[in-house]
Amino acid sequence: MIDRAVVEIKSGRGGDGALSFLREKNMPKGGPDGGNGGHGGSVIFVARKNINTLSAYRHSKLLAAEDGEKGDKKMRFGRAGADIIVEVPVGTVIFDEEEHRFLADLNEDGKEFMAAKGGRGGRGNAAFKTSRNRVPRIAENGYPGIRKRVILELKILADAGLIGFPSVGKSTFLNIVSKANAPTADYPFTTISPNLGVVTLPDGVSQFILADLPGLIEGAHEGKGLGITFLRHIERCRVLIHMVSMSGERDPIEDYNIINKELKDYGAHLEDRPQIIVATKMDEEGAVERKKVFEKAIKQPVIGISALTDDGVENLIKKAYELISKTEPFPLYIDGEDASMKVYDAHLDQSKILFEISHPSEHLFVISGEEVTKKYQTINLSTDQGIGQLIRYLDTIGVEEELRRKGAKTGDTIRLCDFEFDYLD
Repeated sequence: MIDRAVVEIKSGRGGDGALSFLREKNMPKGGPDGGNGGHGGSVIFVARKNINTLSAYRHSKLLAAEDGEKGDKKMRFGRAGADIIVEVPVGTVIFDEEEHRFLADLNEDGKEFMAAKGGRGGRGNAAFKTSRNRVPRIAENGYPGIRKRVILELKILADAGLIGFPSVGKSTFLNIVSKANAPTADYPFTTISPNLGVVTLPDGVSQFILADLPGLIEGAHEGKGLGITFLRHIERCRVLIHMVSMSGERDPIEDYNIINKELKDYGAHLEDRPQIIVATKMDEEGAVERKKVFEKAIKQPVIGISALTDDGVENLIKKAYELISKTEPFPLYIDGEDASMKVYDAHLDQSKILFEISHPSEHLFVISGEEVTKKYQTINLSTDQGIGQLIRYLDTIGVEEELRRKGAKTGDTIRLCDFEFDYLD
């Protein structure tokens, strides 16, 4: 099962607004009639219950939405770019790769998240017509789309998860209580990916989902063994069934303490999940005595089971169902807020610095910054009015004041992207 992928996404660029004037036989000076450009398409992730792996995105690739079309004369607006719908399994969590910031938790079938909003279409010159400016010779270019890389992580949806060292009987137990066909063998790490099973109680009605997760070893939270693969999926489990072998091959007390330490060191409050402690392989010689010592040492009730004789199995699934029923789900949050409904739009991020000014040589000043560059890209500089629009914008955001503070003098060159002009004090 592929449960992690990194993909690059790109929303569509908005179409440019048209710069046009109506010219017809009976209306030689009909006024501005340039239409607006169409909005760019957005990148939208959707959770689907019929998908159970991220294998389609295993190799990083670009998922690009369609650009908006340009506006046209006679007030014709450009066609909006088509959105791209990215279908992922239910339980997929999305992070921003650069900042590793949590973006969304798609934990329900049909849940959507707009990861990159399409750029707004530029306004045509008809939109700039006013009573004071009846012949506007300016039009906007479309806003650029958003391009970034996101991390997709699948965290399976299970009510309870089986945890413990390798070869303690987790897969065998899952096969007994459900119709799962998890691989079993007498060597460690026979389970290399999570297995799910639906457990039905003796009443034939009550059910819960049980996950058999790859075995832990010491240092799993640092990636040793299959630890990270395992720990990622346990975050959603409401109840943990902690299995400890009483076969005598290992020290059950030491194993129990190591597993709990790994849960705590992982850092997702896994140690806060309610646990049912289970002593497995009770049919082994001396298992009863070892269980008594183990239970006395940890000072917790322990349920003994045997996969060979089925002893204690029914009692365990009843106990698990009872605990699941009264335990609330553990949703994934960011800063105390459910971030799954947040739409990330860089155009609306007001916390960013609008511009910076550098002075690389004696008579050259360079204006840079993400926000001022985006605005520059929307301004059509093919006319004098367009250039005037840019100069007014720079003055509005305080560029002239900052240039003066940095010592700019009349005649110095000011550069913004590929546009240069002379400074006039």
